[in-house]
Amino acid sequence: MALPHILLVDDERSIREPLAVYLTKQGFRVTQADGAEAARTRMAAYAIDLVILDIMMPGEDGLSLTRHIRATTNIPVILLTAKSEETDRIVGLEMGADDYVVKPFSPRELATRAKVVLRRANGGGQPVRAPEAGSYAFSDWVLKAGERTLVDRDGVSLPLSTGEYNLLLALVTHPRQVLTRDQLLDLTQGREAAAFDRAIDNQVSRLRRKIEDDPKNPALIKTVWGGGYTLAAEVTRL
Repeated sequence: MALPHILLVDDERSIREPLAVYLTKQGFRVTQADGAEAARTRMAAYAIDLVILDIMMPGEDGLSLTRHIRATTNIPVILLTAKSEETDRIVGLEMGADDYVVKPFSPRELATRAKVVLRRANGGGQPVRAPEAGSYAFSDWVLKAGERTLVDRDGVSLPLSTGEYNLLLALVTHPRQVLTRDQLLDLTQGREAAAFDRAIDNQVSRLRRKIEDDPKNPALIKTVWGGGYTLAAEVTRL
């Protein structure tokens, strides 16, 4: 079996090179790039399985490169950020980054997160067991479980990623119930596939941008502080 191929992008050589050595010892194949331009060249030349990417780089920054990666590929992305870059982390997740690690970080933690993200990307989790047929109507939407599609009031289909579909299915089958992040991980991906809860927050953010009138003040997918998330809508099984 081929080793997972990581593209490690960081302009700081003192961080990039020791980290590449560590990740190689952990069973990854690692290609390095010192900036966005070099990263684009490497992605064109190699089959990359995961990009680990520093946000703050001279020239084109990591957020711009994340946008490019998400627009042109399905390669998962882990962002490396500084503690002061909270806004950038949020923007990065909204752009489609799969996880982030705050500097200074433990190489062991990063390696673990890389394995989790790769396993998730490769379908290693246990998806929600969707019904063979049936639909769930809520607010102005209908989730057609058998077809794995979401349609609006006009019957127009809205594309959903597998993660977004699994999350929405978990919510509509448990309406007005508070589901913790652990429960949502169990329902959507399986505990073996995800050791961290940021993946759920990321999927919720993406889903809100698609189905909420105002994603910043969501009326459907509510955050329960200290608890998790709930679908604040009546659901009718069709």
